[in-house]
Amino acid sequence: MFKWPDIFKWAAAGFVALGLSGCGYNTLQSTDEDIKATWAEVLNQYQRRADLVPNLVNVVKGYAAHEQEVFIAVTEARARVGSIQATPELVNDEASFQKYIAAQGQMTSAISRLLLVAENYPQLKADGLFRDLQAQLEGTENRITVARNRYISAVKTYNVTVRSFPSNLTAMLFGYTTKPSFTVENEQAIAAPPKVDFGSPAAPASGAAAPASPSPAY
Repeated sequence: MFKWPDIFKWAAAGFVALGLSGCGYNTLQSTDEDIKATWAEVLNQYQRRADLVPNLVNVVKGYAAHEQEVFIAVTEARARVGSIQATPELVNDEASFQKYIAAQGQMTSAISRLLLVAENYPQLKADGLFRDLQAQLEGTENRITVARNRYISAVKTYNVTVRSFPSNLTAMLFGYTTKPSFTVENEQAIAAPPKVDFGSPAAPASGAAAPASPSPAY
């Protein structure tokens, strides 16, 4: 049998729960979890792209070994991305978040330059392994775009809750702050995926050799 003090305790707990729910606490919890899930998927797709790069570079090298500047740019861009610890906590540190996104933008540019090299090597464009890697890259870039858009949407919902009254009071009480999203500048840098062209072969580069198809590097 309940004693009156117990009833008061349960009633007080119920009022607190209702109060927190009405002040946006539950929304803050759920939207924060959405951000974690969507950001994890962004990181997953970026990692998938990084994993494709070594094989792509290796294949292109087999036909255009003298394009050292492009290979160095891709290697350095991949190294910059790898030097940043990509964790869920990045969304809680805007400076680190922006640094990571900038590095990914540089990776996109470097991959675009690498793919442009292929335009001058018809036999490279016809190489089955190269075309397969291009297809994988195109699919990965599309998944990056989808994952990034979901993250942007999740952050928007969460940030509105953090800034709106009365949920902003709850946010301050429990230490919830706004999360960083993609800015206009870095969105423009990475919104357009590297061009993947399966069109007609371009004219071969002057003096370009046409070696046998290389084996991928694993």
